[in-house]
Amino acid sequence: MKENILFQLDMCWQLYLYHMNDLKEAEALWVFNSSGLQVYKQEEGWCIDWPETESYESGPPSIAWTLWHIIYWWSTALDYNFDKGTLKKEDIPWPGSVEKAKATINFLHDKWVSYLIDLSDADYLSKQYAKWPLSDRNFSDTALWLNGELMKNAAEIGYGRFLYRTCAK
Repeated sequence: MKENILFQLDMCWQLYLYHMNDLKEAEALWVFNSSGLQVYKQEEGWCIDWPETESYESGPPSIAWTLWHIIYWWSTALDYNFDKGTLKKEDIPWPGSVEKAKATINFLHDKWVSYLIDLSDADYLSKQYAKWPLSDRNFSDTALWLNGELMKNAAEIGYGRFLYRTCAK
């Protein structure tokens, strides 16, 4: 089970890395539609949109928002499943640049993988490390959820890059 989850995570990670190759700041901050989720600079620092609903009318998020979202769910999963479980979305800032976001995501990935490697098969089948986002399931379901979330977000980054390259000309 552990080997399959790690294999799937690595496959998702490779897609993420592919779509992150040579990503520029302007491309990451670009929005297809002004109502789409985004991060933006204000006097007091960076602000991060949070959706009231997940309806299609809001439009696609910016790549920067999607990167922040990866930081959000990975930080929260690590905190709730392996630490104190007190982190809130407001505690997770946009790092301020694509390069800093990439470094943060790389750090979170490596930390997550180190936990996954250290867990036993029994840990994967237990609920001991499954507190967020699937507290009523075993930890393998949490790990599989995270893999799916990474794959989805990597695909969104790729799609955002397609939109940018065709619309921002």
